Amino acid sequence: MSFFKTIDTSFTLFLHFLALIRLVLQQIYLQVQLFYRIIFNTKRLTMKNTERYFLNLKTWSITLLSSFIFISCSGQVDKNKIALKYKLEQIKVHEDSISAKAEILPEFKISPHDKDYQGNQISGVVRTVFQDKKGNFWFGTQNGLCRKNQSGLVYFDLKGFNGQSGTIYAILEDKNGNIWIGYGGGIAKYDGTFFTNYHQKDILTVSGLWSMMMDSKGVLWLGTTQGVFTLEGEKLVPFAIPEGKIDTSKGVSTSKMVHSIMEDSKGHIWFATNGGAYVFDGNTLTNLSTKYNNSSNFVNQIIERSNGNYLISTSDGLYEYDGNSFYNRTEKLLGKNNGVGCLLEDKSGTIWFTANKRNIYSYNGETFQKKQIKEGEFSPLPFQIYEDQQNRLWFVGFKGAYRLENDSFMNITRFGPW
Repeated sequence: MSFFKTIDTSFTLFLHFLALIRLVLQQIYLQVQLFYRIIFNTKRLTMKNTERYFLNLKTWSITLLSSFIFISCSGQVDKNKIALKYKLEQIKVHEDSISAKAEILPEFKISPHDKDYQGNQISGVVRTVFQDKKGNFWFGTQNGLCRKNQSGLVYFDLKGFNGQSGTIYAILEDKNGNIWIGYGGGIAKYDGTFFTNYHQKDILTVSGLWSMMMDSKGVLWLGTTQGVFTLEGEKLVPFAIPEGKIDTSKGVSTSKMVHSIMEDSKGHIWFATNGGAYVFDGNTLTNLSTKYNNSSNFVNQIIERSNGNYLISTSDGLYEYDGNSFYNRTEKLLGKNNGVGCLLEDKSGTIWFTANKRNIYSYNGETFQKKQIKEGEFSPLPFQIYEDQQNRLWFVGFKGAYRLENDSFMNITRFGPW
């Protein structure tokens, strides 16, 4: 069971308040009646009646005080959970009704004059790649969801609440083998045969969802342009995170953007946002960006290293956090105010990251090595670095999907092999 409670705090407090008001009015009425008897009906006044009056007054006072204490304590429960819930609309479709084999689709190219995109097997803009437990590869692209298995390359046309196809931003697999897809316009669950699409027109807009993570308890977390939400049954529940500041010079166009969400080995949830790096330990939400002198709170990604430290990529560089102090690992390499994008620690312990948008670096703890994908008029812009089950590194982004093979980058988007 997650830390979330199933009762809306605000509604509960409102009911308690009404009950308290009713109790107060009832007791005032009874006290007035009894007091009237004591003052104006002394013929019937006895010691027993007097004791009963003061005992009743004492009981009423204790009840009233307890009610106030209960309401005060209730207000401290789950401060980060907002009472408002957004109901999701569901549409279930068979995979065959929205699928098409890649070979029957037209070539994916942004411009007919751009030779770099001609003949692509998949879209020239890949936001994410994921390999499921069966070994299938899933690609989230600007042109929809793509899956590569033994039968070939297939596209699935997932549509948002407005009926339009959206870019796929996040893909993951739950413990039951269901594939979850986060895209512009909604989220979807694939059970092997059917896609169940979840829509919400106010939150899951065309450009609303940006990141997605399922924690060890099975709670699905969504990072959007409107903040953080969790999926509870058929409803989206907001999770309160302070807003950041808009800074167009660093690409910060919204104050509520959540770029990525991560769960560490302790079960703590980390958020990379336009307002800084936050960690939630199940009770308290802490802004770690206030602990280091960062001129911008713009955070791209957070990962946990195998040594227990954390790497935080920001618009000011790559920071390492050991639980007590922050260290800028790239200040000497990149200088100040040079941003770091996506991150990965591979199984050998080597750190991979992107910087200055198109440059790729590896870091073994002592030295940095610069790598760059050279193809066509300009180098690709990676959005994600991913290590598959065969320990191969993928770099996907603008200009497609590339894989590192024998210290060189292979264009999988166009040529394969898979």
